[in-house]
Amino acid sequence: MTGSDLSSGARYAWYAVLLVLGVLVGTAGSLVQAAWFPAGLLLALLASGAVFYGARRATGNQLGVAAAGAGWLVAIILLSFGRPEGDGLFGGGIGEMVFLLGGMAVAVMCATMTRMARPGA
Repeated sequence: MTGSDLSSGARYAWYAVLLVLGVLVGTAGSLVQAAWFPAGLLLALLASGAVFYGARRATGNQLGVAAAGAGWLVAIILLSFGRPEGDGLFGGGIGEMVFLLGGMAVAVMCATMTRMARPGA
């Protein structure tokens, strides 16, 4: 079942689920990429790519990737702000920039993929 087979309400429910999934993967990736550098960075980028590609396959359009990517980006931006006391999740190294720019690049790649053929068609 692809995005074109879904009703309007079910499609919006998918987008909401993908938005939350993007937030969760962005948050987990932010924690993992710094904790186990460089393997954690690769793991975080692979997880982000899996969510973006899965969103593309599940919905069949770019809006699914945009929903997951928006949730991912919101989580990353909010975690990068830090607190007034000076505590921040990102330490300001090359790993954080690779995670941010690499994740955005993977989201754009998944969003601009050509339409995939349906199995058995």
